[in-house]
Amino acid sequence: MSMAKSAKPAKTNAVRLLDQLKVSYDLHEYEVSDGQIDGISVANKIQQPVEIVFKTLVATAGPGKVFVFLVPVAKELNLKSAAKAAGEKKIEMIAVKDILGLTGYIRGGCSPLGMKKLFPTFIDDSAKELETMIVSAGKIGMQIHLKPSDLVSCTHGVFDAITKQD
Repeated sequence: MSMAKSAKPAKTNAVRLLDQLKVSYDLHEYEVSDGQIDGISVANKIQQPVEIVFKTLVATAGPGKVFVFLVPVAKELNLKSAAKAAGEKKIEMIAVKDILGLTGYIRGGCSPLGMKKLFPTFIDDSAKELETMIVSAGKIGMQIHLKPSDLVSCTHGVFDAITKQD
């Protein structure tokens, strides 16, 4: 298979949204053929500190109550703290089979930007201290590097303490 010129990365809904809102960002692409697509592997592949790479988690408090949580890839979501942030008694992660239908993205390539609907979004407050952060661009193999303040304004997100403490 030969290509005349190097293919530009396919634009995802997340990238289109940032372009539409005129938000400055960088894209990082990484190799996925080795199957190493967990957040820590991704941080290493794109040669970025693990503290600035965030995973997008989707949770529910029951029918019609969907929430998005962004936590550093090396940390875990604290479900109690997440429920409190969302103003709910209890939340649980949504089933992997439901991610695509709800968000338009697949597991491992779920971006907090450009989902089918704008769900309440909570970003771990460690991001407040960062100059830039990295989130999924909406497909496995591509990440978006942007300012936390831009992510907040694009997702109407709020910062909160939502990770398990070591």
